[in-house]
Amino acid sequence: MSVLQKIKDIEDEMAKTQKNKATAGHLGMLKAKLAKLRRELLEPSSGAGGGGKGDGFDVNKVGDARVGLVGFPSVGKSTLLNKLTGTFSEVASYEFTTLTCVPGVIRYRGAKIQLLDLPGIIEGAKDGKGRGRQVIATARTCNLILIVLDCLKPITHKKLIEHELEGFGLRLNKKPPEITFKKKDKGGIAFTSTLANPTLDLDAVKAVLAEYRIHNADVHLKGDYDVDDLVDVIEGNRIYVPCIYVINKIDQITLEELNVLDRLPHYCPVCAYHEWNLDGLVEMIWEYLDLLRIYTKPKGKLPDYNDPVILPAAHSSVEHFCNRLHKAIIKQFKYSLVWGSSVKHRPQKVGREHILQDEDIVQIVKRV
Repeated sequence: MSVLQKIKDIEDEMAKTQKNKATAGHLGMLKAKLAKLRRELLEPSSGAGGGGKGDGFDVNKVGDARVGLVGFPSVGKSTLLNKLTGTFSEVASYEFTTLTCVPGVIRYRGAKIQLLDLPGIIEGAKDGKGRGRQVIATARTCNLILIVLDCLKPITHKKLIEHELEGFGLRLNKKPPEITFKKKDKGGIAFTSTLANPTLDLDAVKAVLAEYRIHNADVHLKGDYDVDDLVDVIEGNRIYVPCIYVINKIDQITLEELNVLDRLPHYCPVCAYHEWNLDGLVEMIWEYLDLLRIYTKPKGKLPDYNDPVILPAAHSSVEHFCNRLHKAIIKQFKYSLVWGSSVKHRPQKVGREHILQDEDIVQIVKRV
């Protein structure tokens, strides 16, 4: 029996099984089996023929962040890339015009943001149909994903694309679950939670771990999570990435329909052909990437406001700033002077652990 057939059988059994406390353990075991089969599908054994594991397109990472355009064929991804970056990606009225990955660069607030126009994906992409495996493998390397949807059929397409991406280990607009999982040599399964009645119970946890042949481990929940989150933590190869749903071709709908779309979370309505709301989309991309601009100041000179150093907000200490300039700087680092909203005084002497904020000015003082 092929892996795809096994996956289908398990999905059918899960659809038939009622969800309640009594079946939680059985469902947990099925979900763990499903995750293992999906991993096999992504990384086939070296002896197997075919396309090997899910490698992406060969596109060099350029600039400060990478954004991928994902969507079904003929929703306007190439037009969007052409209008935002000035790069040429072939546009035509038939499906599958773009057959490989076309990169472009947006320059915004001193940052260079690489935009990738990926070929259209089809249903079953996560199982290797079309060039789906390559498209989604490249999407895994992005800092932000733009799912481009046709405004005349958004909800059905949105669900299908989310299903394809989730099947490949991408988690959209989610935070990693706060589940501590630690294997040990003996002592059985120890399950604790900060909540009185969590959704996960000991039987479900044991069923999932038994499927992975783990019989001794500590599992601690710091919130209310389900079996899927536990499987994600055990698998350990999930990528949590922000996502914006770009609703294209809004020139074809009424104002009332547009108002409804505008209220939904993570949505941005645009019309690439007429260039409507493209500024709003770029602003939203900047906000979701969560980047900081840090200005350098040579001793005795004015700060360089034209060429900021771009750092992600999650890695914005003075040490990260030094490493971004050059790896050798941190070895000679003595202290740095900072002007801006992250300090009380102007300037203030700080060490390498100090966390910088947007538009701070930094002067590095080296050891002599």
